[in-house]
Amino acid sequence: MGLMQKKRIVILGSTGSIGTSALTVARQIPERMEVVGLAAGTRVEDLEAQAQEFGVSHLCIADEASRDQLKKEGRSIFAGEEGLIELIQATKPDMVLVAIVGVGGLRPALAAIEQGCDLAVASKEILVMAGEVVMEAARAKGVNLLPVDSEHNAIFQCLEGHRGGSEEVSRLILTASGGPFRQLPAEKLVEVKLEDALKHPTWEMGAKITIDSATLFNKGLEMIEARWLFDIPMERVDVVVHPQSIVHSMVEFVDGSILAQLSTTDMCFPIQYAVTWPERLPNELKPLDFPSLAKLEFEAPRVDDFPALRLAREAGEKGGTLPAVLNAANEVAVAAFRARQLDFPGIWRVVEQTMNQVDHVQSQSLDVVVAADLEARRVASEFL
Repeated sequence: MGLMQKKRIVILGSTGSIGTSALTVARQIPERMEVVGLAAGTRVEDLEAQAQEFGVSHLCIADEASRDQLKKEGRSIFAGEEGLIELIQATKPDMVLVAIVGVGGLRPALAAIEQGCDLAVASKEILVMAGEVVMEAARAKGVNLLPVDSEHNAIFQCLEGHRGGSEEVSRLILTASGGPFRQLPAEKLVEVKLEDALKHPTWEMGAKITIDSATLFNKGLEMIEARWLFDIPMERVDVVVHPQSIVHSMVEFVDGSILAQLSTTDMCFPIQYAVTWPERLPNELKPLDFPSLAKLEFEAPRVDDFPALRLAREAGEKGGTLPAVLNAANEVAVAAFRARQLDFPGIWRVVEQTMNQVDHVQSQSLDVVVAADLEARRVASEFL
């Protein structure tokens, strides 16, 4: 196999934690990764600094009002959600990394597929809300969909080169850190403060994902995502709590053999693999030192005390619009918890009530999913 050519990449969500990790990877493997487009939400100064460092002339900012601050000779500046799609069309990249939190990444992701770009997916919402539609579009266009989430990237690596297809897989096992309240007695969960929920034991992430890790909704969303990414029925997707976050996920095959992927906790590993796949490249990331690990522990999640996994399994099994409803209700509930308007167990309560209240539609067409998302937000807000 000859030398692979440099990949031209657009990063949607370049100022967030995944986006900045992706740029760290770009610095380490410049011969393989050229950044041709950057999109950010509101951090104009950060976006400007990135554009200058990487010599990027195609930029998108969510906030129309900030557009003028980025204007310079020879630059193309786009704005808003339409701007993300225009950015992809203008740069014609080889790969689009979608790292925007929320429903905002869905249309750009489909636009990237439509244009024949490979997709590196870091935002869970895309596959949670419209996994069926996105995977079908990717298959129809013959583009690769590469997971950047550390858990899905781990499973992707464990399945790599595996010829037998999904009938040889008995289970996908996602690992969860268990979050900061893994050992907290159930009756104490109602006393949890925002500050406590924002202290994640092993990963540095944005506030929304950190709270999702504490409720285990993060893992619930990942279960639904895995179901679509790897074409595996929901009942064969499992979760095990692994507080050290060294084993990123595992695949159990029908003969009882299990493959796991391990590395130190750094999002640069899965991002680099998504970019260089099917090849591997040396890097400057910290290797695992087994003697210093001391021990790796595994335990069952407390499904009764942390009902997120049960709710996600139900949404994933029923499919249609229910995963979108679960996701939207959770976003509303987390925002209320962050605003100190809702107690911690209230997050699960609001999601469950919303799932019971919103009509279930057995379709994932874009309009239907977006409508279900809006309806769920309205209903969840009423429960508050």
